[in-house]
Amino acid sequence: MIVVAGEALIDLVPSSQGPSLDGQLPALLPRRGGGPYNTAVALGRLGSPTAFCSRVSTDSFGEALLNGLRGGGVDTSLVQRGAEPTTLAVADISPDGSAGYGFYADGTADRLFSLPPELPAAARALSLGTCSLVLEPGASAYESLLRREAARGVFTALDPNVRPGLIPDPEAYRARFRSWLPHVALLKLSEEDALWLADGTPRRTAGRTPVRAGCGGCLYGGDPGAGGGPGAGEGGGRSAVLAAAREWLAAGPAAIVLTHGGAGLTVLTRDGRELTVPGERVTVVDTIGAGDTVNAALLHRLDAHDALSYAALAALGDKDWEDILRFAARAAAITCSRAGAEPPYATELAA
Repeated sequence: MIVVAGEALIDLVPSSQGPSLDGQLPALLPRRGGGPYNTAVALGRLGSPTAFCSRVSTDSFGEALLNGLRGGGVDTSLVQRGAEPTTLAVADISPDGSAGYGFYADGTADRLFSLPPELPAAARALSLGTCSLVLEPGASAYESLLRREAARGVFTALDPNVRPGLIPDPEAYRARFRSWLPHVALLKLSEEDALWLADGTPRRTAGRTPVRAGCGGCLYGGDPGAGGGPGAGEGGGRSAVLAAAREWLAAGPAAIVLTHGGAGLTVLTRDGRELTVPGERVTVVDTIGAGDTVNAALLHRLDAHDALSYAALAALGDKDWEDILRFAARAAAITCSRAGAEPPYATELAA
């Protein structure tokens, strides 16, 4: 079983781009979301035995979130409940399909997550990330879960999925991020997030919305230069990211997977290897949930390679990694081809 821990929330997605001709604002359509939530649903759809560990509201949105998990075959026995409202994320979709977010998270249920008892014996991997590791008091509980389960030998995966608008003290967060690395087996992050964590360079889309997601793992076709890619970082960003990644690897992870928008994915390994695969060509509707789909696809395919352990991850060869990364690229492309966080089912990838 793979346990995914973190927030579940509701994305409010505009039904159209900008005001209508008569000046009316577009309707906001509620969609189930949250990085960890999307990852859990994606894993369930791919056929991996999965459990979700979080705190979910008892309001109607919370019930809808639980129904979405159950519909994907995800175990909800580790979900805590609370009467507080569900977190809302208002999405802003740009013409290229990338999404920015403004969050309404004060006093919401998922922020009050508490450290659960030891995970079930069947738990082989734990995946964490996004807002859940930022917003207190829940963030400290999720951090304690990461440290405790890593000490027990559970395979751990981390996707920071940085939301700068939610981080009041960036330097304190960067220090906290570095403190997690000795407890992480697999680190996955977008090139934009890596650059922000490495040297504090503002994300390229900063200023347009309170929080900007970028492509964050969406692998798509079209303009080969769109959406960033290896070497696309400004001001020597590529070298800064690689230098930082090597430091992060030395601190703990066996491997780091970087996503480059339309240009694909790169894996960097602790023994000094670097392998990149291209993105899959697809017409982008939006990028919501694409990076989360990458998380799920990586874990699912690693399990297929019997590599959900630190030693097995470190022992993977280049051909193994090429298969794993290409699988993740295909899965993310399907998510990008449809509205909202709608990850693919196993049958779609088999086809």
